[in-house]
Amino acid sequence: MPNPSSVGERHSQPAAAPDPRLAFVYAEAVRGLLHQQNVVESLNTRAGNLIFATAFVSSLLGGRALLDGLGPWDWLALALLFLIGLLVVIMLWPYYNLTFRFDPEELLQDFVDQEPSGTQNPSAAMDVMHRALALRIKTDMASNWRIIQRLRVALQLALFLLLLELLAWMLAIVRI
Repeated sequence: MPNPSSVGERHSQPAAAPDPRLAFVYAEAVRGLLHQQNVVESLNTRAGNLIFATAFVSSLLGGRALLDGLGPWDWLALALLFLIGLLVVIMLWPYYNLTFRFDPEELLQDFVDQEPSGTQNPSAAMDVMHRALALRIKTDMASNWRIIQRLRVALQLALFLLLLELLAWMLAIVRI
């Protein structure tokens, strides 16, 4: 016959502690997502700086170059100005498919409403939630990265075109 104290001990054992590895992985996934959000904000700031630099170059050098009429370098500089403007619009366009947070309704449906109250150990439930959310963040980061890459390429191309515009305005001023 089992010892009564050992039977009671089995029922009063504490719930399994949450797995700290899952909490760490989830925290790192959130950190990666926040980093991506900062990259997007940085690219938007750089696009704003590019607008200022382009306006400054075009007004300062373009005003001087256009005093003598329109030549081939002037037309090239104006075309480059238009292309830079187009790239800035691409960079600043509101991308609604960037994902940096969870939908609270989905979280409730996936992790709270599906389980009858008290049927699962809370630490195990947190482990399941951390795992599922870390994998969801991974998917969101991959989707965000495609947009971030387009923004980065647009910025790099616009900066290169700004240098060409600067050169075109200078050549227009000296009338080569």
